[in-house]
Amino acid sequence: MIGISKLYCGQVEPSDALRYGRDSGRLPSHLLQFSRDKKPVVVWNMTRRCNLKCVHCYAGAVDSEGEDDISTEQAKKMIMDLAAFGAPVMLFSGGEPLVREDLAELAAYATSLGMRAVISTNGTLISRQKARELKEADLSYVGISLDGGREVHDRFRAVRGSFDLALKGIENCQAEGLKVGLRFTMNRRNVGEVPELFRLMEELEIPRICFYHLVYSGRGSALVREDLDHRETRRAVDLIMDKTRSLFERGLSREVLTVDNHADGPYLWLRLKREDPRRAAEVFELLQFNEGNSSGRGFSCVSWDGKVHADQFWRNHTFGNVLERPFSEIWTDSSIPLLSKLKEKHKHVTGRCASCRFLNICGGNFRARAESVHGDIWAPDPACYLTDEEIKVQ
Repeated sequence: MIGISKLYCGQVEPSDALRYGRDSGRLPSHLLQFSRDKKPVVVWNMTRRCNLKCVHCYAGAVDSEGEDDISTEQAKKMIMDLAAFGAPVMLFSGGEPLVREDLAELAAYATSLGMRAVISTNGTLISRQKARELKEADLSYVGISLDGGREVHDRFRAVRGSFDLALKGIENCQAEGLKVGLRFTMNRRNVGEVPELFRLMEELEIPRICFYHLVYSGRGSALVREDLDHRETRRAVDLIMDKTRSLFERGLSREVLTVDNHADGPYLWLRLKREDPRRAAEVFELLQFNEGNSSGRGFSCVSWDGKVHADQFWRNHTFGNVLERPFSEIWTDSSIPLLSKLKEKHKHVTGRCASCRFLNICGGNFRARAESVHGDIWAPDPACYLTDEEIKVQ
C-alpha cells in the first residue's frame, strides 16, 4: 500500500510516524503502514457467498444463499485470539460480508477488544439501517468497490443496477457518519475510467480511494492477459499522481493510495527526485519504514473455511486452520517452512529482485504473481515495471 497523497503530496512526514514510537497498537490508522512491529493486519473472508458475479473476483465467490463454515461463536473465539495477539486491524471481506447477518455483531466485538474494524464490500446491501448498525459497531471504515462509471461497473459486476446500488450505499454511509472510500482494480478493460473515479470522489465528497493493481487469483486469473503491461502501468501511476497533485493544489484533502504493487514506491521516489529532491529524501525514509510487501509477516488472511494464508490472493498455500488451532500459534510457528521464509523474503528472492537496490523498500513485491506466472515462489514479480537501469545499484 503506497500512500500517493501522503508521500507525493507531503501529507505525512517521517516525524509523524516516529512520534508514536512506530508500534502498531499506538499508531493512528493513516500511519499504520509505517509500524515497526508489523503485527498482522488480518483479512477475514468471512463468507464465500456474494450477491454479485464479478469477473475479477479473487475469491471465486458463489451464490448468496447457503451456509458459512465459521459460526458466530467460532468467529468470536478467533477475534479474541487476534486481539490478544495484538493484530491491529480486522478487515471483514468476502465474497460479500454483508450477506452475513452477524457482520455488525462481529465488528462490534472486534472493536470492543481494541481492534480497528473495517469492511470491504460491493456496497449494494448497505441500507440506511445497515449503515446505522455498522456505525454503532464503531466500524472505522467502509471500502466500496467500483470498476468505473455505470456502464463499465455493471459489466464487471455482471448485475445491472449494481453501480446505482453502490452509490446509494455510499450515500447511506455518509448519512450515518461512517467513513467511506472507493476501491478500484486496474486492468485494460477499465484503466480509462481512472479520471471518472477521481471525478466521483470529488463530486460525492468521498475522502479516500485505493487503486489496486491486478493480482492473478480466483476469477481474476482469467484476466492475466488483460493486466496492464509495464508501459501502461507507468502511465496509470503517473496519471494517479497527477490527479492527486491537482486535488492537493486545489485545497481538496483526499487520501489516494495504490495497492498490490510495491514498485509504486520506488517509482514515486524516482519521480520526486526529478521534481523535488528534498521531499524525495524524506519519502525514501518513509518507504523504508513501510518495508513494501508484507504478506506472511504484517499481513495475513483467514478464509471462509478457517484456513490461514499469507494474503487473500494466495490460497494454494495454507499454514493451518483457526478452527483447529489459534491464529496466534499458527502465525508464530517457526516450523512452517514457507511462513518462516516469508518473514525474511530478502534472503530468498532470486533474479533481478535479489540484486535490486529497492529490495528493502519493496519487499520483493507479490510472491503470488511470481508463482502464478513463473511457477516459482521466489522468482521476480512479473508486474514490477521498473527497468534494469532504474533498479541497479548506483
